[in-house]
Amino acid sequence: KEIGNQCKALGINFNFSPVVDLNNNPKNPVIYERSFGESKENVTAKAFLMSKGLEDSGVLSCAKHFPGHGDTHVDSHEDLPVLDHTRDSLMETDVFPFRRLAAQNIASIMVGHLHLPNIDNRPNRPASLSRIIVHDMLRVELAFKGLIVTDALDMKAVTKHFPSGIAEAEAVVAGNDILLLPED
Repeated sequence: KEIGNQCKALGINFNFSPVVDLNNNPKNPVIYERSFGESKENVTAKAFLMSKGLEDSGVLSCAKHFPGHGDTHVDSHEDLPVLDHTRDSLMETDVFPFRRLAAQNIASIMVGHLHLPNIDNRPNRPASLSRIIVHDMLRVELAFKGLIVTDALDMKAVTKHFPSGIAEAEAVVAGNDILLLPED
């Protein structure tokens, strides 16, 4: 709550946290130190309390990076990570915190730039630009009612495969409400 109070005092009304990715890959170059840990229950509990503290202070919170960026060994700032998880495995582990937070009406969820070929098999399709993942999985299956935000669209996971303008159009078609940092 104190972080929320400090944000509010500075005029910040939207905090892109908490990170709810599970720290389940020791080779992950970007999530490990940002994660609440390896346990999906622990991560969910801490993320809920952080989001509640922010929102009780009048600051929107944002669970990220749907559907889970913990089990990667590639930094999406530099390239497109690929997760070969089955749908059942993904739903059982990585999606668990997002499902719980969606049910608790968290203000927003950020969709990450990672390719899940067992969910959307189009080549080099990041989750953030996939209607199957953004709309069908997050909005419909998880019944998420809040804002859906892309991760930064100027990251290499997107820009290596989608030109400026096309990436943004794909993000809108996928069902995102807010597009962060388009290249142009």
